[in-house]
Amino acid sequence: QVQLVESGGGLVQAGGSLRLSCAASGRTFSSYSMGWFRQTPGKERQFVAAISYSGSSTDYADSVKGRFTISRDNAKNTVYLQMNSLNPEDTAVYYCVAKFGPLTRNQAQRFDYWGQGTQVTVSS
Repeated sequence: QVQLVESGGGLVQAGGSLRLSCAASGRTFSSYSMGWFRQTPGKERQFVAAISYSGSSTDYADSVKGRFTISRDNAKNTVYLQMNSLNPEDTAVYYCVAKFGPLTRNQAQRFDYWGQGTQVTVSS
């Protein structure tokens, strides 16, 4: 079991940056692959990024490649999403997600644990 709590969302201007954080409970954080999804009203939930439990592998949606960076600090039980060059299309509720075990290259893979989400709003 793992509990996830996101923070760092807010309102930013286009071209700005935000760093989201996700704090995880439990004693086995390093055994979980982690990721981020986002959802906008009227659209399906969209994969954003994921990272393996060791941090050695990452995966990104094409729409955020080169702008977003996912990372993790297992000593702090925390995963991050650094978001640069934000544009209004990035406006969404961002969810931290976790799954036990290895990350795959299937972006539709099941993530078993979800946080409550944090709102990111990018103004033009």
